[in-house]
Amino acid sequence: MSAESLRICLWSGPRNVSTALMYSFARRSDTAVVDEPLYGHYLRVSGARHPGRAEVLASMDTDGDRVMRRLTGDAPPKPVLFMKHMAHHLTQIDDGFLALAAHVLLIRDPCDMLLSLTRQLPDAKLADTGLERQCRLFDRLCSLGQAPPVVDAQRLLDDPARILESLCGRLGLAFDPAMLHWPAGPKPCDGVWARHWYDNVHRSTGFESRPRSRDALPARLLPLLAQCRPHYDELLACAI
Repeated sequence: MSAESLRICLWSGPRNVSTALMYSFARRSDTAVVDEPLYGHYLRVSGARHPGRAEVLASMDTDGDRVMRRLTGDAPPKPVLFMKHMAHHLTQIDDGFLALAAHVLLIRDPCDMLLSLTRQLPDAKLADTGLERQCRLFDRLCSLGQAPPVVDAQRLLDDPARILESLCGRLGLAFDPAMLHWPAGPKPCDGVWARHWYDNVHRSTGFESRPRSRDALPARLLPLLAQCRPHYDELLACAI
């Protein structure tokens, strides 16, 4: 796939710095970005009770097949189209579009992710993390002859220039240093759910390495951590 018509699907879990990575790609002059175009579809077919559910459903096309036909079929507004997706949104949908795009998987250590996720979704299950779905998607993409790059959130935060340069190379793009910084505050590309999920990233102006939390997960999350760990470790072994 040439850079003249490159479509990139980022498949992340929630609380994985995926919005920061979307802002990073939005800084490229050759790239347009789309924020979670399958969110409405996911809420409709799953019945999930997320913050702002009614507003999300009213704001976007909730037919996931139609959404992806449009995004992979219509001429993109710029040479590169970057689509930020949550992996668990890829449900009850024809995955034929996978062959029409390049794909990136973004993961985060569940020890860091689960505390943040459960502040918004107190009863989160393995499916809400996207990790199991990411593993199945990785295998599916490999079966299609692709070798999707995997990015670990902590490595990205610790050394953004190196990780982004490597990721761009894997995607056939030149690294643009503008990807390292963005202005604080809401962005035109944000979905209507931003007020529920994006407070921290709206305060950021770049990738910021943070000290790893030393707090132990509460006992109630340990079974979920045990479910997450093998999926995370499997993908981490392939990470940039």
